[in-house]
Amino acid sequence: MMSDFFDLTYLQNGNARQRQAYEAMEELQVMSRLDAYHPVLAGTIPLGIDVPGSDLDIICEVYDANRFEQELKLHFGACEEYTCSSKTVGGLLRTVANFTYRGLAFEMFGQPKPVTAQNAYRHMVIEHRMLEIGGATAREAIRRLKADGLKTEPAFGRFFRLEGDPYETLLAMYDWDDARLRHFIAERIGTK
Repeated sequence: MMSDFFDLTYLQNGNARQRQAYEAMEELQVMSRLDAYHPVLAGTIPLGIDVPGSDLDIICEVYDANRFEQELKLHFGACEEYTCSSKTVGGLLRTVANFTYRGLAFEMFGQPKPVTAQNAYRHMVIEHRMLEIGGATAREAIRRLKADGLKTEPAFGRFFRLEGDPYETLLAMYDWDDARLRHFIAERIGTK
């Protein structure tokens, strides 16, 4: 089971999209250029459940939004379709930059919170654990639901029959131990 999302070398041995993402990120020097912000690639590409159009979500720990915006523009501003803005959501200032490089859509996201405490990271970790337990059946079902237009968390919600808001339910499941998670999934989809 992959547990270190901070080391992108796992992408080199992944599917074609993961290898393409790794090459593009290396060419742009994304991780080294953003190193001070503890960047992590989050979302569907690390999980191998991306669909055409899925972007590379790079989450960062940012306490100086102005400096972060300047650095993003310096390093990635020449990329196609570059945009960047900051706004306060839920009491936290968030900075988001989007651009395209080598046909891949990138989204850089920064907020004043450690990346391991950010929702995108926590969702990815619990979803990874659920996919490991659910196996190929779960992975393909989630990919199909996403291809049909569902966002990632609602797709997990539907497949695993999560109660309530899937975004909040997945966050609540983040701290579950393996035994509890395996039991829950076995009840939902019949795995052991």
